[in-house]
This record gives sequence, C-alpha cells and structure tokens, in this order.
Amino acid sequence: MPRSTRRIRPAAVATVAAALLTLPAATATASTTANSPWPGASAVTTADGSNVLGGNMSGLSFGSPDVLWAVKNGPGTLYRLVRNGTKWQPDTANGWSSGKQLRYRDGKGDPDAEAVVATPDGVVAATERDGDNSRTSALKVLRYDVSGSAKSLSAKAEWNLTADLPKVSANDGLEAVSWIPDSALTAKGFVDQRTKTPYNPSNYPGHGTGLYLVGLESNGMIYAYALDQAGGKYTRVASFASGLGSIMELEYEASTGKLWAVCDDTCGGDSTTLAVDAQGKFAVTAMHDRPSGMPDYNNEGFAISATCASGSKQVVWADDGNEGGHALRSGTLSCG
Repeated sequence: MPRSTRRIRPAAVATVAAALLTLPAATATASTTANSPWPGASAVTTADGSNVLGGNMSGLSFGSPDVLWAVKNGPGTLYRLVRNGTKWQPDTANGWSSGKQLRYRDGKGDPDAEAVVATPDGVVAATERDGDNSRTSALKVLRYDVSGSAKSLSAKAEWNLTADLPKVSANDGLEAVSWIPDSALTAKGFVDQRTKTPYNPSNYPGHGTGLYLVGLESNGMIYAYALDQAGGKYTRVASFASGLGSIMELEYEASTGKLWAVCDDTCGGDSTTLAVDAQGKFAVTAMHDRPSGMPDYNNEGFAISATCASGSKQVVWADDGNEGGHALRSGTLSCG
C-alpha cells in the first residue's frame, strides 16, 4: 500500500548491515557494495494507457513474452496484461478486462496482494494482510488457478508464514515473491541452512520443482521456503540479506542465475543482484542505481523478460503511485 517516503541511500545500507550482524549465523549480512549505474539504457517510457490501471499496482511477473501478470494491493486484484505494440493492456478475454478479485482459500477476505510470480505450480501471490482486517499482519502466500472465466479467484493453496517470520506492523510485511527451480539451485551448490548440507530437493516431498523466496519490507531480508503444494505446510530452507534496507520486489533472472532485489523510493529506486557463492549461500554481487532517465517513483513491481533481442531485454516497473496517470514503465537490461 502507499506509504511515506523514507529515503535510505547507500550510506544507510551500511547501518542496516551493522544491525544485521546480530542476526543468527545462518543469515547473510547486508552488502556495502558501492552503487553502479543501471546496466541497460538510461531512458524509460510509459508502458500502459493513461489511467487504465490506476494506483496500488504492486507486483509484476512475465508469464510469456507477450503476457505480464500484475497485482494490485487494494482491493486485491490480479491482472493478465497482454502486449499491444509498446504498451501493455488488460486482456479482454475470459473475464480479465478489469482484472479478477482475489480471495483466500475459503473464498473470503481481500488479500492485500503485494507481489506475484508465474511458476509451474500456478500464479502465486504474496500478501501482508487482509484488507478486511487491515490492522493485523497476515503474511501469506497464495496459489491461484488462472484458467477459466470466473470474475474472482479463490486460492487453491494457502501458506500462512506469519509465525515463522519476524513480527512486523500490518503494512510492513511481505512485499516480494519469486521462484527458483531446484535444478538451478543444486547446480550452483546451494546449501540448505536447515541441514547445513547441499540442498537436496528430495528432503521436501510434495514441494514441486523449486523453492519460493519472499522479501520482508521491514528488514530487507529474503526467506526461501519449500512449500508443500497441497497447501498449509512449509519449511524454511534459508534466509539472507538483500543488501537493501527495505525490499519491494524479487525477480529471478534464469538466463544469468541472478536474483534481483528491488526497492522503491524508500531507497531511491536502488536494486541489488545476488548469486550463490562458493560457500553455497546467496550473496550480493552488485548494487545498481535506477535508470538515470526515470524519476524516483514509488516502483513496487519489477519484471524481466526472458527474450533477448539486439543485446538487451525488456524490463517493466509498476508504480504504486500511478504518477502522471501511468502505472507501468518499460526500459531495457543488457542480456549479459
């Protein structure tokens, strides 16, 4: 949801890092890496029609080169956006023209959807509270079946992570979600912090084919979970610092093996990349400024296309504030 602007530039990250040193040994510390320029074109352009999506757009995920999933956090709504030239617009088929209202697994509530990721398991959202009870933190991950033409969607599976995560205020919870395939993790020698041995997917029967990662706004930390796809049961496999004082989006870039963590205007639009290091832990590899041609918007969503053309690929940001009547902006990222 919209929030006051609390600027945390790189100097403040060092302070966050010092605080994180008090966390358990299994938790990585924040990075003090100096900022680098955005690794793509400096210019960005609007990527939606004027006042089509409105405010509160909070998460993005490419489903295919021509399909972009987006969530709004108030009311909790899922959009299927399709490419129309250089713009993205709501799909007009199968009831998607105004998005679909999200519900919890019991068919009730108003999930405050802050993030979304398209996975082999389905389209998955992360929420920080129920809009019908907005004063209480409810850190949940919800999986939806997006086939069919129903006007609203009830979760097919639901995981309540509240008891396993630090206690936070109602509007300071889960803001990011991503998914990394098991094959990528095992290939890099990722270590399971629970067992202190190389990650073995067979230790988590029923979890599907990858781990889910969520980002907590309040501390900039990332938590990796094996989620039993029947719903309800989960196991935390690792936790590590994003290198940012606060986190609003996670995006796994499969072609490079990088995990991107993104902050909004709280941190001046900074982002970090992380990768599995020689010790089998996710560590920050770089910190980037936002593109120089993009003002310091309240960007809470970020997605990277898998399609590379002429050495670059499209990236899209979602602006919670809908500045100038536009919620989406596009730019480029170097393929390498």
